[in-house]
Amino acid sequence: MWEDALAKFKQGSFEYDPWLNAKTDNRYGITLLARPPEAIKNRIISLMETFMQAEPDQYYYPVSDLHITILSIISCREGFSLSDIDPQAYILRLEEALNGKRAISIHFRGLSASPGCILLQGFPENEELEHIRNVLRKTFKTNALTNSIDSRYRLETAHATVVRFKKPVANPRALIEIIQQFRAIPIGTFSVNHLELVFNDWYQRREKTVVLGRFPLEAVR
Repeated sequence: MWEDALAKFKQGSFEYDPWLNAKTDNRYGITLLARPPEAIKNRIISLMETFMQAEPDQYYYPVSDLHITILSIISCREGFSLSDIDPQAYILRLEEALNGKRAISIHFRGLSASPGCILLQGFPENEELEHIRNVLRKTFKTNALTNSIDSRYRLETAHATVVRFKKPVANPRALIEIIQQFRAIPIGTFSVNHLELVFNDWYQRREKTVVLGRFPLEAVR
């Protein structure tokens, strides 16, 4: 993914998100996610300050919105609302599926990119993330609850999007140099001890997010 993005960046070919400034964006869905702890968030924000100085007009995820998507249960789509489903049915199904599951260990190290955004690279340090995703895929495959799991792509990474391009990049060369500078920078390892089910917009903006349920994971001994 990085090599493809790098080739496009060198050609000045960036993908700009037209929805970031749209006041009529009503794309919503429900997502199971994890959030990094405060210490990790602070390191991420410190890292992003370098990008902000070079490209102040892009969209930077606020610390409150940083997340790792565990599974997009209903991908954001135009006009979707909570009244279209029974949230409690999803909560009960997740409580059953996640009961007894162990905490996920994730190591954030370095950056990657796609033509439209910059990502933190997350590397699972145990098998729990893959195990939980597979359990949930099976769970939703064998019940009648509406879902669109893996409809866009099969989620296998533990990345976190931190920057989206919304305006022409002022200095592509400088941006490339910053990404390359941080390609392998260590950010930290943390344990995910609970997951959240949220009703969310495309960007996981805090002011547009409703937490539907929290699900504890057992500490790894």
